Amino acid sequence: MSCPRTSVCLTPLANNQASRTPRILLGGQHQPTLLRNLDGFSRRKGQACAFLIQFSDSCDQLDQYGNDRFDLAVIQAPAAQDADEVIGQLIRIARQGLITRR
Repeated sequence: MSCPRTSVCLTPLANNQASRTPRILLGGQHQPTLLRNLDGFSRRKGQACAFLIQFSDSCDQLDQYGNDRFDLAVIQAPAAQDADEVIGQLIRIARQGLITRR
């Protein structure tokens, strides 16, 4: 019996974004788990690159960021009653987003 695993496929950033360092938001309490979701993201076009990571302990603070502020946001799944608001903010602030369970 196999263990179900989440498969994540992150698309490369657009060519006009390739020349700058990608900005990434990691939102949630368990930072090592959030960092594991970035495995492979830095290797586009066969080369590793650096990126800027900003941590946020809570998804309640997403409204403080400007539109398209991040190239990628990885956040822990919000409570059911907060999901609509968090997803709306995630779409607004990040070009790509991933909601993960702990």
